[in-house]
Amino acid sequence: MSEQQSMPLGIDPASGFLNSVYKPDVLQCLANLSNDEVFTPPNVVNEILDMLPQELFSNPETRFLDPVSKSGVFLREIAKRLLEGLKDQIPDLQERLDHIFHKQLFGIAITELTALMSRRSVYCSKNANSKWSVSTFDTPEGNIAFTRIKHTWEDGKCKYCGASKSEYDRSGDLETHAYQFIHPGKKAFENMKFDVIIGNPPYQLNDGGNGVSAKPLFQYFVQQAKKLNPRYLTMIIPARWYAGGKGLDDFREEMLNDARIRKLIDYESSKDCFAGVNIAGGICYFLWDREHPGKCVISNVVGGKTNSLQRRLNEFPILIRSNMAISIVHKVLQTGLAPHSDFAYPRNPFGFQTNFRGKAKKETGDIEIVTSVGIQYIPRSSVIKNADIIDSYKILIGRLVPSNGELDVDPKDGYKVITDTRIIGPGQINTETYLDIGVFPTEEEAVNFEKFLHCKFTRFLLRQAISSLNVTRECFRFVPHENFKESWTDEKLYKKYGLSEEEIAFVESMIRPME
Repeated sequence: MSEQQSMPLGIDPASGFLNSVYKPDVLQCLANLSNDEVFTPPNVVNEILDMLPQELFSNPETRFLDPVSKSGVFLREIAKRLLEGLKDQIPDLQERLDHIFHKQLFGIAITELTALMSRRSVYCSKNANSKWSVSTFDTPEGNIAFTRIKHTWEDGKCKYCGASKSEYDRSGDLETHAYQFIHPGKKAFENMKFDVIIGNPPYQLNDGGNGVSAKPLFQYFVQQAKKLNPRYLTMIIPARWYAGGKGLDDFREEMLNDARIRKLIDYESSKDCFAGVNIAGGICYFLWDREHPGKCVISNVVGGKTNSLQRRLNEFPILIRSNMAISIVHKVLQTGLAPHSDFAYPRNPFGFQTNFRGKAKKETGDIEIVTSVGIQYIPRSSVIKNADIIDSYKILIGRLVPSNGELDVDPKDGYKVITDTRIIGPGQINTETYLDIGVFPTEEEAVNFEKFLHCKFTRFLLRQAISSLNVTRECFRFVPHENFKESWTDEKLYKKYGLSEEEIAFVESMIRPME
């Protein structure tokens, strides 16, 4: 085979015969994927491959595994690099192709359809044993495997991935999204050793929580890949693990304390990585290096600009993503003031869920309850949780970051971070629609705290601990609990904590004013 004939790999798609022979219905393929399986653009794949030692691509013994193959783009781009890197060692093109595809590249597709797509991308044929395949195998699968397996149901959920039985216990003609790599049973290529494991795993699955709740899934793929002990591991995953949360606390601790993570590329806005894709909390990819533990180089990518800093991932209980924010957080913590997270109340402090509804008219002995539909009334005696703060002043904020996580905010316009604040007084409580983020005995302190929340400095510190759509009291771990018998402004806070002009400018550029 000549160099020109090899072009369908993606080097130069000049072969028109493929279009006349095999016309996959791409829209149908995409429609059969879940909403939480995001395709990786080739340019991002190549940025990830650039993190690896490039000598891997000139070594004929290097083995690569993509355990979550969707479009096959990772394997295709690796193949292109190997074709160039092995040119001198294996001059004959067909021999080189056969060596790469048979001995160096391996994939596990996440669905039957993505198996076909991946083989088409890599072998130029959905069947690896067809005459159109650039390297002929004995089986249609080649080295891109797919085995349909089942979830293991326990109390309505899969005991291994948390998928909801009502959602994913499907008939044989529908995908179950029971991913082979993270479920028990015989694994494809399980007796092989890999130098590099690479991919973009599915992010989450519906866990049956009233039809709107989803369980993170990506962490299982990272953990399973580590068990295979490759020389290098790199995956692109949601950044929500930085602060932990639902199903991610153990994974966060594991990642932060793993010194083998040597590079972390962080996208605060997922759109800077995946055009048109909104992922709350942003996206990241990392390089795990088995043989060379040490500090991690964290690179923040915002609007095409990159800021990098070498630091320890486990410096704090959560990962502060912004390199520029580190020095500011240090100045706050050095004062020794208690964090405001120690003074905020947890979710649903009075025990009334969001869908709770009280009475429309007030009766003797009733108190007001602020619900998602307005003020209603309940008997004071019905409050059995935190009844001691009914007659305090309480400052409320919404439980979610405004505007769907501010995913569409242009960074130059600044972030708001929290919803509008609200003070409720003695004889008033609220449902879990709101967070009781401050509770005070006097109106003066409540007003001063509300002004403090409006400060850019406060919301900047708060934002460093937010990595999803949700705001919790733990997100206030870097916000100092001040003396709220006095009023606070940004100018007073900048001066108190000794911020430099550069640091002040950074805060001012990141956070927009609140009305």
